[in-house]
Amino acid sequence: MIVGTHITQNPVSVTSDTNYPHAVSLMREKKIRRLPVVDGGKLVGIVVEKDLLSTQPSPATTLSIYEMNSLLANIKMKQIMTHPAITVEGDCPMEEAARIMVEKKIGCLPVMEKDKLIGIITETDIFRTLVEVLGGEEGGVRLTAKIPERVGELARVTSLIAEAGGNIVSITTSRVHENSHREVTIKEKGANPDTLKTLLDKSGLTVIDLRTSTRYQPRLFG
Repeated sequence: MIVGTHITQNPVSVTSDTNYPHAVSLMREKKIRRLPVVDGGKLVGIVVEKDLLSTQPSPATTLSIYEMNSLLANIKMKQIMTHPAITVEGDCPMEEAARIMVEKKIGCLPVMEKDKLIGIITETDIFRTLVEVLGGEEGGVRLTAKIPERVGELARVTSLIAEAGGNIVSITTSRVHENSHREVTIKEKGANPDTLKTLLDKSGLTVIDLRTSTRYQPRLFG
């Protein structure tokens, strides 16, 4: 998967001279939390919701409402934007975009085509892609097993699933553990869970989890 197929195209943007009230109004109206800053067709920075919140006067201020509104109206995006903005191209792999966000501790990346802003990708887009990759919208059986880190082991697991009548929807693996084993999680549809469990038990594989996949219901507190 590449970034270009998961972006929000033609994102709402502001200029460096856009004032604070207008930026806040745009975020509320469009229900967004990031605004690329574009001057003359060129990306010059980015403003996120926390930039605007951190600019607001303290609740303990002695300023009147009129004075606060006047103060905020004079604040321009060029005064609070992050620049230069960290960006990626549309052909950037999704996992690399996610890695950059984690390393830089940011929640979005403007997406460029040479010098032109073509979209934006956010942490929500990354999560949505993760759900897709993990088969989160699919029913069936979810299997997690520990397999030796050697050639042919993953193929052995997938052949057992096929023997049980299953069609694989998604496969993900974790890093290699100290004992040279890797965890693999497979979502499949069509296999009989009991038949699959029997085949796995006979194979000698270490099954960590085997369950019929259902939509998980969160619990509410407070």
